[in-house]
Amino acid sequence: MPEQPPYLRVADELRRRITEHVWEPGDRLPSRAQIGQELGVGENVIRRAQELLISQGLLEGRAGSGTYVAEPQQRVRIVRSSAREQPDGSPFRADMKAVGKLGDWESRTDAKVPAPVDIAARLGVDEGALCVRTSYEFLADGRPVQLSTSWEPYDLTAGTLIVLPEGGPHAGAGVVNRMAAIGITVSHAVEQPEPRQATAEEASLLGIQKAALVTNIRRTYYSDQGRPVETADIVVPVAHCEIVYEIPINH
Repeated sequence: MPEQPPYLRVADELRRRITEHVWEPGDRLPSRAQIGQELGVGENVIRRAQELLISQGLLEGRAGSGTYVAEPQQRVRIVRSSAREQPDGSPFRADMKAVGKLGDWESRTDAKVPAPVDIAARLGVDEGALCVRTSYEFLADGRPVQLSTSWEPYDLTAGTLIVLPEGGPHAGAGVVNRMAAIGITVSHAVEQPEPRQATAEEASLLGIQKAALVTNIRRTYYSDQGRPVETADIVVPVAHCEIVYEIPINH
């Protein structure tokens, strides 16, 4: 594994001091020259590290005054419920709007990716079977609050308008609505939430300390024929978000 760039190592150290209350919200940080001398790096490295933490909401820069520890943000509520599947619009955007934030996401799709053994088991396909893999970074007011990696069997959607989850006329419509567009009825989903520590990559993307606690939600959608049509790992940082499950009651 390549060595972490110096500015990321510095960002991890500054983040550690904030999370361990060495520096409290509202505290002014020492000058870049002071921090650089202490950590044995140049001021440009400190600047890049601070800019990263500012973008993640942990620090704030004040013109002519310096860099300060930001006040803690309200935990974002993320609602999990089959009742929130909508013919149009996004449940995530609705959740963010409810707490006064703008919800959005960025994604990257890779087609024809061989399924690893655990994903193959979850999708009921052979190991190495081709899949469409999409990585998501969900944002609240431009700050990452949730990650997700989704896998769909390529043979299920190949040659259709929904083969790319974030492309074509059904882009961003969600698994249930996209599958309906090709005549597949999604009957239910199974979710298994588990606590674990964040990986280094997840911590960097989410702006949390390495090995911080996250909730990993393993979700799989099934058709009314019992076939898994999509599986995903959803990663939510415990310090920034609370997960709420809505249970529909049928009368």
